[in-house]
Amino acid sequence: MAASTDAPTRLSPLELAQRLRTEIERMRDEATRQRNLAHRRADFWAKADIALGFPAALLAGTAGAAGLASADVRIPAALAALASAGFAAGAGFLHSDTRRRANKRARHAWASVEAGAMVALNQELVSSEDLSDLLELRQAALAAYDGEEPLSGPS
Repeated sequence: MAASTDAPTRLSPLELAQRLRTEIERMRDEATRQRNLAHRRADFWAKADIALGFPAALLAGTAGAAGLASADVRIPAALAALASAGFAAGAGFLHSDTRRRANKRARHAWASVEAGAMVALNQELVSSEDLSDLLELRQAALAAYDGEEPLSGPS
């Protein structure tokens, strides 16, 4: 039976730097994709917020004015009020404004990862500290979808 050597292979500093550079390039590409995706999602949720909120406000105002104007239009006004309530409930259920803000935060966080990777790649030799810094920025970008906006002012 032949003996296998499971000893770790030692990389030269140049080989290590090349592997780090490859990983940083991969992270830059991921950050670019995620930034673009967060941008498209923020746009979608902004449109969804308007598409649900504007008709709700318009129908509510119309229903109120029509209901007070004449007794003959109270039933159509009530139907318009029900439709308005449906739009408002849909907007509340989807939390489109909250999702839009979360995707905007994520877009900015992914842009930071992308910029950090570009700065690291412009160096002649990249280090493991560069990769570590990028991994921290990546974790912050992933958390940006769930996190709340930082409070302004003193804590």
